[in-house]
Amino acid sequence: MAVMTLSVIMYTNLGLTNTELALYTGWLYLPWVIKPLWSPLVDSFRTKRWWIISMEWMVGASLAAVALTLPTDGWLRGSLAFFWLMAFSSATHDIAADGFYILGLDEKQQALYVGIRSTAYRVGMIFCQGLLVMMAGWLETRYGVSPAWMVTMGVLALLMVLLGNWHAWATPRVEQPSAVRKIPFRDTLSAFARKPHLWSALLFMLLFRFPEAQLAKMAQPFMLRPLEEGGMALDTVNLGIIYGTVGVIALLAGGILGGIVVSLHGLKRWWWPMVMAISLPDLVYVYFALAQPASLVPVYAGVILEQFGYGFGFTAYSLFLVYFSRGECSTSVFSFCTALQALGMMLPGMMAGWLADVLGFSGFFLWVAACCAVTFAVSGWAKIPGEK
Repeated sequence: MAVMTLSVIMYTNLGLTNTELALYTGWLYLPWVIKPLWSPLVDSFRTKRWWIISMEWMVGASLAAVALTLPTDGWLRGSLAFFWLMAFSSATHDIAADGFYILGLDEKQQALYVGIRSTAYRVGMIFCQGLLVMMAGWLETRYGVSPAWMVTMGVLALLMVLLGNWHAWATPRVEQPSAVRKIPFRDTLSAFARKPHLWSALLFMLLFRFPEAQLAKMAQPFMLRPLEEGGMALDTVNLGIIYGTVGVIALLAGGILGGIVVSLHGLKRWWWPMVMAISLPDLVYVYFALAQPASLVPVYAGVILEQFGYGFGFTAYSLFLVYFSRGECSTSVFSFCTALQALGMMLPGMMAGWLADVLGFSGFFLWVAACCAVTFAVSGWAKIPGEK
C-alpha cells in the first residue's frame, strides 16, 4: 500500500504531473513482474515463514529510509530508490505468503478464506490510505507537504517493524527447513507451461484488470486535482475518508461476500455476475468527471458502489489464480501468475497518466469504461480450472 497507493498521493501533493507520477510509480510494479526469477530461491531456501518475517523487517527499514530522504535536495530520486527496495521486499514477501497460504490450507479452506485473506489486506488499506492519509492531510495544513509525509512514512515504518516482531512470535509453522525441496527454475517454468488452456489463461491474467489498472492509477489524483483541471478538488483528509476508509470498507464487504458465495456454490456459477460487478461500476467515474458534483453524498455513494463491485468481482480473479496454480511447484507457479497480474497492472497504469493529460479526466474515464469490453472478452475465453 505504501509503494502503490501512498506514493501516488504523496507525489501528487508534492507537485508531480499525472504523466510523471503514473510513469514513476508504474515502474514500481516491476519487482512483482519479475519475481518468478527468484521465487525458486524462496521455495528452496529456509521456510516461507522465515521469508515473511525477514521481508517485513526490510519493508520497515525501507519506509524509514523514505522518511529520511524527503527533506533532502534529492528527495525524488532518493525516495523512488527506497520505494524500489520496498517493492522488491514486498514482492518477495508475496511469494512466501502465497506459498504459506497454499501449504497451510486445504482446497475448501482456500475458497472460504480467500475472503478473510482479502479482508486482512483491506484492513491494511483502510489504515494506509484512510487513517494515514487523513493524518498526512492534517499535518500538511500545519507543517507543509514534505514534513507531513516524512512523519507519515516514519510512523508507518515503526508500525511495520512492530508487526514483523509480532509475526515472529505468532505466525504458525506449517513446514520444516529440512523438508524444503530445491526446485530448479526450469522445472517451475516447465510446470507452468504444461498447464491446460494456457493461452486463454495468460490473456485472462494479463487483461482482466486492463480497465481497473488505468482507473486505479488515476482515481486518487483525479479526486485531488482542482476543478479547473477536471478533478474533484477534494483535500487530502476528505480523500482519506471517502476513498481510503468508506470505499475500502465497501471493498472489504464485497470480497467477503464473494468468498462466501463461491465456497457455497462454486466459481462457475458466480463467474459472470463477478465479471459484471468488477466492470460496470467504472461508469461511476464517468459521472464524477462529467458532473463534478459539489455535494459529497453522490461521491460517497458512487465510491461505495464501485468499490463493493470491485471487491466482489476480484474474488473470481483471485480464485482463478489459486486454482490454476494447484499441482506441481504450486508456490512458484502461483508467483508466475501474480507476476502476470502485476504486468497487467503495470503497463496500463504507466500510460494512464499520459492518457489523462491528453484526453482530460472525462475522456479518460470514458476510455476506461470502453476498455471493460476487454475484460468481458478474456473472461468469456477463459476456462475455469477444475470446473467443467
